[in-house]
Amino acid sequence: MQKSFVDINTIHELHKLYSCPPPKHPLVSFLPLQQASRNNFPEKETVFRLGFYAVYLKQLKGSMGYGRSHYDFDQGTLVFTAPGQAVSTQRYISYDDGWGLFFHPDLLYRTALGKKIHGYSFFQYDANEALHVSGDEKKTLRSCADNVTQEYSQNIDKHSQELIVNNLELLLNYCSRFYDRQFLTRSKPSQDLVQQFESLLLDYFSKDSLIDDGLPDVKYFASRLNLSADYLSDLLNRYTGKTTLEHIHLQLVDKAKSLLWSTEKNISEIAFELGFEHPSHFTKIFKNKTGKSPSDFRQQN
Repeated sequence: MQKSFVDINTIHELHKLYSCPPPKHPLVSFLPLQQASRNNFPEKETVFRLGFYAVYLKQLKGSMGYGRSHYDFDQGTLVFTAPGQAVSTQRYISYDDGWGLFFHPDLLYRTALGKKIHGYSFFQYDANEALHVSGDEKKTLRSCADNVTQEYSQNIDKHSQELIVNNLELLLNYCSRFYDRQFLTRSKPSQDLVQQFESLLLDYFSKDSLIDDGLPDVKYFASRLNLSADYLSDLLNRYTGKTTLEHIHLQLVDKAKSLLWSTEKNISEIAFELGFEHPSHFTKIFKNKTGKSPSDFRQQN
């Protein structure tokens, strides 16, 4: 079945889609999903592109598409989307519970949250990497969302934006904490993924195909593990203290050291063999990780 694409660029357009009254604030809104009508949704599955950030707490009977995957939300989970991301959903879904908190990037203009919003990497996670929250955690997040709602529902004054944004930041910080908890409570599957990544990494650099294939990137390993790039990096960082890119560079440096020790090839030849188009790029990474240039390292060893 062919999907249709709909762009929802403003909070006002979102309220119209859900047949809700006009928003009380043009840049932020909280919507209980049980009260949102889906009569304006097309009959066929639709892909929506939102022009703002969204945090959904969903407990429903049905499924929701996110990126290339579908996810079952019967247990109640949090999903995050950033502006421009594609979200597909069906018209006929029965919500047991759930709400959506939506805020436009313009709300964050010249705020501390605006400067750090991209640091909340869970906005780039896939649906199968959603955050599962406990009953108490749901209450904590709902309290933050209610504070936001209370602020934009009363008379707007010079303090309103700061208080709204502060409560949004508090909610996102709690989400970061709860994700850390989820990584820990699911330690066995998480550790399995770390081991699978390390095996893939060693296997890639053990081959003599770097000249043809080039250096692997984060997306390569994420796709092999059926994860988003940001989720993989966060997972590795929590269990190893290093991101995916740092692991790639360390493995690259280990192989470079072996070539510097065991061959007479010049630096440019080694860089080419490791998949670099420009030797200067190789030298920069090597020096960053070892504190020495490849030439100095060879001479001292």
